[in-house]
Amino acid sequence: MERWQTAQERLGNAPSADLPVALVDEGPHGPVIHAANRAARAAGVTVRARAVDMQALCPALKVEFADRHGDRLALERLALWAQRWCPWVAADDWTAPSAAGSGCGLILDTTGAAHLQGGEAAMLQEIEAALGILGFSARLALAPTWGAAWALARFGPVRAIWGGAGDLAPLPVAALRLDGETVLLLNRLGLRTVGLLQALPRLSLARRFMQAGAAQNPLIRLDQMTGHLPEPVSPAGAPPVFRADMRLAEPILDPTHHLPGLCTAICAQLAGAHQGARRLRLTVYRTDGEVSRIEAACAAPSRDAAHLAFLFRDRLERIDPGFGFDLISLEAPATEPMGVRQGDLAGGGAEGVELSHLVDRLTARFGRNAVARLYPVASHIPERAETRVPPLAEAPGQPAGLTERPLRLLDHPEEVQVLYAVPEGPPAQFQWRRRSYRVARYQGPERIAPEWWQDRPGTRLRDYFKAEDEAGHRFWLYREGLADDGRGGAPRWFMHGIFA
Repeated sequence: MERWQTAQERLGNAPSADLPVALVDEGPHGPVIHAANRAARAAGVTVRARAVDMQALCPALKVEFADRHGDRLALERLALWAQRWCPWVAADDWTAPSAAGSGCGLILDTTGAAHLQGGEAAMLQEIEAALGILGFSARLALAPTWGAAWALARFGPVRAIWGGAGDLAPLPVAALRLDGETVLLLNRLGLRTVGLLQALPRLSLARRFMQAGAAQNPLIRLDQMTGHLPEPVSPAGAPPVFRADMRLAEPILDPTHHLPGLCTAICAQLAGAHQGARRLRLTVYRTDGEVSRIEAACAAPSRDAAHLAFLFRDRLERIDPGFGFDLISLEAPATEPMGVRQGDLAGGGAEGVELSHLVDRLTARFGRNAVARLYPVASHIPERAETRVPPLAEAPGQPAGLTERPLRLLDHPEEVQVLYAVPEGPPAQFQWRRRSYRVARYQGPERIAPEWWQDRPGTRLRDYFKAEDEAGHRFWLYREGLADDGRGGAPRWFMHGIFA
């Protein structure tokens, strides 16, 4: 509901706080109430009730359709934003039809992280304040298990901290994350609280709910709440092992000045683990709840802080700072083992720039697809005899049987006009790109037959010649086909490459 109100305020269509407003979603028997503002709740509007019934109860109720997909995406972005407090954060949008306590939330596994925020109470206050700045009200709870925290956040005090198993006994059975039909059944049996349900013999409940799933089986939910069944928090992406954070007292718009310190910190972590970074991710957490990320990759494992900072130099402008950000995070999601290397016998560093550093700089400047190496492939057709591979990839080795060929090949062979041809030899004189050339020396031919396993039927063979004109320019020409070979008309001549 608060997300919808914020969006209306941005559009200038925000309704008055005294006007009852409800968001509806499609239900089995028509639209049902998905969320309601404070004025609507005060008028008796309840979640999961039929919209027509609530409009009869409150004629002034304004009804709008809920954006469930947008709510889900916003919740996922909020879960990513909440990783400032701990790495294990999951979005919880559990909603059971007709069940009280349904709604979206965030689950944070703060094990080992609360002391970094000054303790559990201080961390809850900080979370509540940060969500308030984003325009969200929150009910917070801290407990040993997911189920207990979920129940206390929805049915306990506004800010609850676990005080023992006795905190759960007075809560209603809806706090067990059961569906509406199961909650109704337990209430009819007089089991209205978690304490009454715990007091019953487990055998009688097990027989009744033997084949039920988790949302219908109170025993499973009880065991999850009390910790007898594990329910770990599984975020969308596993947190990186190597991460450095920079918390800022005031929001800023440019992370450039803080980047060297983050690179130094993460390189120290990598050095301690004898690892080198292959991919880095810089994340900024904006004050409006949005998160911006940019990534950089290394051609070889590296933990050179100055080099890693250089990789982001031309990419920081891609970050949209919004109204500023107050937390910067640098992660190394991909690493490789990297030992200590000695530059020379005296123990000094190697002079000059390493090849991997050069490749990284060229990639950062021109893009990942602009830097590659050419390696030979086992094919005697010239245009198929090489392939593009990453700059520092292992060389597969030079295939045997290749003769000297020019380093520069034309993307597509260009046809030349032959003025006079030597029998069984190259043209004595030819015209290429509106210029005439007279052949002074030549070498060849090198006959290349078609590759029958991939060429089309009727493809003609080639006779290649190395030709040098009177000015010393060296060319690589070929004659396509032979006279009377039954695969076409007269042979044609093409320019395929130029020797240096």
